[in-house]
Amino acid sequence: MYSYKTGIPQIDDVCGGFEAGTNILILAPPMSYADILAYALIKPREGEYAVILSTNERAAEVVDSFRLAGSDKRFIGVIDAITKSSTPTIKDTRRLMFVSSPTDLTGIGIKFSNMIETIFEGEFSEGEAGLFPPPIRFCVNSISTLLMYRRLEVLYQFLHVLTAKLKKIEGVGIYLLNSESFDDKTLSMIKQLMNCVIEVKVEKNTSYLRIQGIRGVSGEWLQFSVSKGQVTILS
Repeated sequence: MYSYKTGIPQIDDVCGGFEAGTNILILAPPMSYADILAYALIKPREGEYAVILSTNERAAEVVDSFRLAGSDKRFIGVIDAITKSSTPTIKDTRRLMFVSSPTDLTGIGIKFSNMIETIFEGEFSEGEAGLFPPPIRFCVNSISTLLMYRRLEVLYQFLHVLTAKLKKIEGVGIYLLNSESFDDKTLSMIKQLMNCVIEVKVEKNTSYLRIQGIRGVSGEWLQFSVSKGQVTILS
């Protein structure tokens, strides 16, 4: 089975990376740069693809983040839930698709399916072939924003379908959630859909992460930094 390299030795050296079909929750407080960590974890390696559902940044900003980290934009897809509200006439392309707002879960689901289908049909990357079946890294940035617009029970059903689809296509999913804005019931329900949780904290301007749910990987807090799409463990 395919393994998705993370760049984190504590994961890659133990089990080769994230196993295909794994869904990972990043649980982090505000202003902890968790989105930068998430983008580093879904940065596509050679032959892989990345698809980002963005509720916080415009598609162009997301693509720029990956371009600056050295990714080939032909292997990056974005489902943008922001731009259409201010530019309603904007049109979809193969790699950039737009929904009216983060409330449109049905539209998001359709665009996600369309983008995955385009990748599997080999029409996504302008003739530049990746691996087949295509290894797909997927990111939701963020669940926190979706929860501002939709009830927990509705969003749970949406994420249940999404995580199941990622497992079926043997992709890997990364989902960001603010650890300080929601009650224990919300956190517990979202965790039920995940195989692994990466907690993030910041102390004295230093970032730490803790990995839970991967067999053989220690659950201790590790100091880390991210630069140009690469995670570095500092302790």
